[in-house]
Amino acid sequence: MTEPRAYPVDPAVDADTAGFWEELYQRRDRVWSGRANAVLAEVVEPLPPGAALDLGCGEGGDAIWLAGRGWRVTAVDVSTTALDRLTAEATRAGVASRITVARHDLTRTFPAGRYDLVSAQFLQSPLELPREAVLRAAARAVAPGGRLLVVEHGAPPPWARESHPHARFASPEEILAALDLAPDGWHTERLGAAHRTGTGPDGETGTLVDHVVLARRR
Repeated sequence: MTEPRAYPVDPAVDADTAGFWEELYQRRDRVWSGRANAVLAEVVEPLPPGAALDLGCGEGGDAIWLAGRGWRVTAVDVSTTALDRLTAEATRAGVASRITVARHDLTRTFPAGRYDLVSAQFLQSPLELPREAVLRAAARAVAPGGRLLVVEHGAPPPWARESHPHARFASPEEILAALDLAPDGWHTERLGAAHRTGTGPDGETGTLVDHVVLARRR
């Protein structure tokens, strides 16, 4: 028998969207590294803990890392498999009490509340995604004095075997413009590219480019 879910479930979930991500996660026992994303860790390390919203949390590397540093985290994803893995890993890490896990299809609904940190890490999808609308909703969820951190892929990985002529990666300036933040209400703390070493599917390594926007609500 399947145990009942221990997290709220958004009833407005697109079946095709959910099916795509379920298939991706069910292909492997683990999809992501389980470590916190590098830019997130760098940004958060000096901050006092507060309330955080992790959008597209996947298997929970960021959420568990934040909770381990005293943050109260709301972790959101559309994949039940990913959320089940997050819940199990958070329990093993002893931080489950600081993580609220919820299933949302961000193309349709958005979690309520205000947060000291809203993190959108690689919120890019091969499926249709109203990205700008989601990111603007993310900005609205930032509490006064809080921060919005958006990190996106800035270029295809060097091991990509196929070129996609219609694929386009927004620049940091374009990401910031799409957020449509009121200049008198926000201060941009970071805008640019970050580089890190990644490992491809066949064990090859290369430099990956991430585009970063960090803005603080006044």
